[in-house]
Amino acid sequence: MAGMQLGVLGTGDVGRALASAWQAAGHDVVVGTRDPGATRTRGDWPDHLALATFADAAAGAEVVVNAVSGDRTLEALELAGHLTGKVLVDVSNPLDFSQGFPPSLLVEDTDSLAEQVQRAHPGARVVKALNTVNNALMVAPDRLPEDTTVFVAGDDADARTVVVGLLRDLGWRDVIEFPALEAARGLEMWMPLWLRLVQRLGSAQFNLRIVRSAD
Repeated sequence: MAGMQLGVLGTGDVGRALASAWQAAGHDVVVGTRDPGATRTRGDWPDHLALATFADAAAGAEVVVNAVSGDRTLEALELAGHLTGKVLVDVSNPLDFSQGFPPSLLVEDTDSLAEQVQRAHPGARVVKALNTVNNALMVAPDRLPEDTTVFVAGDDADARTVVVGLLRDLGWRDVIEFPALEAARGLEMWMPLWLRLVQRLGSAQFNLRIVRSAD
């Protein structure tokens, strides 16, 4: 899709991977962090990725991507602001590691982190996506030997279309859309099984493939 202004919030593995991949696809990307100076002094920040505060990254973006950990998501988005009218892609998972591994879910069943984000920022157009795979597969689904499936959930049809386009730029071919943000509940609740599969398989390089009937 045509180049867009993207603000990716979060400087961890997920944020870096998404920012680098979308920049390579022709988008103008700024990565948001709480303290850009501290991030740069770590010495491992890629020179090709622009850094800014959460607020500045969001202010200049058409699409804001939340790649902050689930337990810090609401705080980070409050610091970011500038979300009204914008597509807000939530890739986080509401994981609680306070009792060790595997983590529990901070929210489940009758609510989701994505819905909490929408309630906190009612003017944003929240879409849940990419939270069901690890960061390496997010940006390179062809690492697996066959097509697998990624999911998009959101109330706003136009916002979902934008996100599907961004997923195509990453190489995703099989995208299933859910026309309600409520579906994020199931996407987030996949995580407990996903984490146990990582333990059992000894790798996070796997994904779901939805096989349709020929009928």
